[in-house]
Amino acid sequence: MEIISYLKSNIEPLEDEFYGAGYRAAAYLTDGTYLPCVIFRNTNKTVDLAMKRFKEEQTGCSFFENATNGYYEIAKTFIAKGNRVDERDIASVEMSKYAFPLSILRQIKGETGMGWTGFVAKMKDDRYVGFVTYSHTEFFFMPESYSVEDIVEIINHSYVTKTGELHSFSQLEDYGKVVIHRECPFFVCYMDDL
Repeated sequence: MEIISYLKSNIEPLEDEFYGAGYRAAAYLTDGTYLPCVIFRNTNKTVDLAMKRFKEEQTGCSFFENATNGYYEIAKTFIAKGNRVDERDIASVEMSKYAFPLSILRQIKGETGMGWTGFVAKMKDDRYVGFVTYSHTEFFFMPESYSVEDIVEIINHSYVTKTGELHSFSQLEDYGKVVIHRECPFFVCYMDDL
């Protein structure tokens, strides 16, 4: 319960319409392994979503349009996909240096292109850092000299050149000029009592 107490007291949850509240943190495992990006969630919403998908499959409303065996695809999605860590393996948690504050995340708007979003973070020192994500905004790699607390503003659909100039992606002529940081992979830890 100490971990749950820490998460609820120190981390503003990131809401997800399908999976519910997610608490973004870093974790130490019982063997000392450090995981810098972990989302802690209550189990119920994910289990309910899986049950909903199974019921849809029973009624002929498969979530998977071209699947020959929808039940198998549902089970595979919920059991064998994604990075998971068991709550019994978590020894302690702390703030993740890769989790943007929610006030900053809320400034990221829309897709820049089909299936991807590019944006620039303006830092406290008035310099710009470019980011691109293809699917997740939970955690981002940061340049060595900055932390997520240094971000003051998001400029959507923009990029930064190697010389530090800010441009709109609509003007992009040469991808070789762009300096970007990507989203981080993460683990999910489900906890019944969270």
